[in-house]
Amino acid sequence: MSRATPALLHPFARPAATDFVSIVRGEGAVVWDSTGKRYVDGLASLWYCNVGHGRGEVVDAVARQLRELETYHCFERFTTPTTDALAERLVALAPVPDSRVFLTSGGSEAVDTALKLSRIAHAQSGNPHRTLAISRFPSYHGVSYGAMSLTGLPLNRKDFGPGVGDVEQVHKDDLDAVRTHLEGGRVAAVFAEPVVGAGGVWPPVEGYLKGLRALCDEHGAHLVLDEVICGFGRLGSLFAGEHFGIAADITTFAKGVTSGYVPLGGALIAPSVHEPLAADPSFVLRHGYTYSGHSAAAAAALACLDLTEQEGLVDRATQIGERLEPQLRALEADGLVTAVRGVGALWGVSVEEPVAVRDRMLALGVIVRPIAPSTLAICPPLVIGDDDLDAIPAAMRTALT
Repeated sequence: MSRATPALLHPFARPAATDFVSIVRGEGAVVWDSTGKRYVDGLASLWYCNVGHGRGEVVDAVARQLRELETYHCFERFTTPTTDALAERLVALAPVPDSRVFLTSGGSEAVDTALKLSRIAHAQSGNPHRTLAISRFPSYHGVSYGAMSLTGLPLNRKDFGPGVGDVEQVHKDDLDAVRTHLEGGRVAAVFAEPVVGAGGVWPPVEGYLKGLRALCDEHGAHLVLDEVICGFGRLGSLFAGEHFGIAADITTFAKGVTSGYVPLGGALIAPSVHEPLAADPSFVLRHGYTYSGHSAAAAAALACLDLTEQEGLVDRATQIGERLEPQLRALEADGLVTAVRGVGALWGVSVEEPVAVRDRMLALGVIVRPIAPSTLAICPPLVIGDDDLDAIPAAMRTALT
């Protein structure tokens, strides 16, 4: 259905566009549009629906919470049992012992939180001059002004005016450039996606993340791993840092924590960051969002964690990669794509005209995501069956030929 001026101004779309695919139903790794056409969801909606669509277990958990108490704010003196239960569970799973968790409504807020908490923790430690943040290009950290300022995609910043100050960017593989900035003694934090997601699906070069961890330790800066896409099983480990053998001072998350059933994000805060905040009993952390710790979102997250554990979805991510990679490599060997890269259940291929290929794959009933200038991203629900998984490279082959 189209109209001259749609009421909804779509994100990351041309405001003049009028033709959209209306998705009306989902089950597992499959969705249907308003015409009844079936699609394999090869991107888990937008990198997030790990446990799959239509999971009654999550719906029931949220409904129970809504009937009892939709939510109550967690500012100052207040909390709710469901939010506390989620915090305890996340901290028990966290890569760094004795962590704490700060909850937000999504990934951009989580990244902004990481930037602010790093800076204020340094200030509370007697180092208020440590305000510089290092991020990488290409990278994607979100669209709020703090997250946008850290994002290494020029088109995402074009014409939005000045960003947040004291941010420097380096190439995603350049440890020497990071070292140079760290030697100045002003760096608060270094931000890195374990695998660059919306910037083109780029796994790190061998040893890079361990090198980053060592540099931050040497120079007293915080390491922030942005796991909004990579976390909660996507790479074959619950947290992506674990896959690469490192732990961050701050780990941001969103997307897979609730599989999108209710918006939720957050940051796992290691003692290196949260202990300076609590050292002065009179200090007030003047940061938070209306829905930080939303009870229904917490209920959804707890249900998704249950499903992830009960159904072995972390291991399933590894199996998805093992089945998908040789089929994608065959496309490369046949000259249909120019590069293949990925980890676990997160993959990208390089092609010419990715939007045109995406559109052809849509016609074949498979959804993937085009990323400028030359990437098609694949990130299916972790519950996907082998037949639907095989349909993704098969449709890509047909679209490319």
